[in-house]
Amino acid sequence: MYYHWGNDGEKRIFEILIFEQFEVFNMTETDDKTHFAPELHIPNGTFNIDFYTKFGAKEHFCFRNDDCSIHVAELEINGAIFHVHETMRDALEPISAKGVTSVIGLFVPNVEEVMYKAIMAGATEINPVTDHDYGYRQGMFKDPFGHYWQIQKKI
Repeated sequence: MYYHWGNDGEKRIFEILIFEQFEVFNMTETDDKTHFAPELHIPNGTFNIDFYTKFGAKEHFCFRNDDCSIHVAELEINGAIFHVHETMRDALEPISAKGVTSVIGLFVPNVEEVMYKAIMAGATEINPVTDHDYGYRQGMFKDPFGHYWQIQKKI
């Protein structure tokens, strides 16, 4: 049984029998463009992912387990969709893996603004915003769950 709180604050219950059906069921829209939608794993028993909305993400949905911990949430930053999911199967999340499991590269119009929002929301700066000889302005931060984000734009 999974719980979802809608934008109206009403609690909704979904019983999902097959995980693959769950993934298809939750697609928010269909389009013909190819794009990535990273799935960031978080520790089981996580109840709060407010960092992402404070950082500027819009939450499309959040399904919760019986104990109200987060099962999966879909979020979007200016059209870039990603998922936050409790750890399952053999997947690793950065805290228990004691290291970086991936780096999320996010292209944005204003690197400084996004870096500032992330740090104010609770991220840790890894690399300050820098213009590089290879033609990119980049900065990197670590979110509260240990995921590394490279915020960038071509210059």
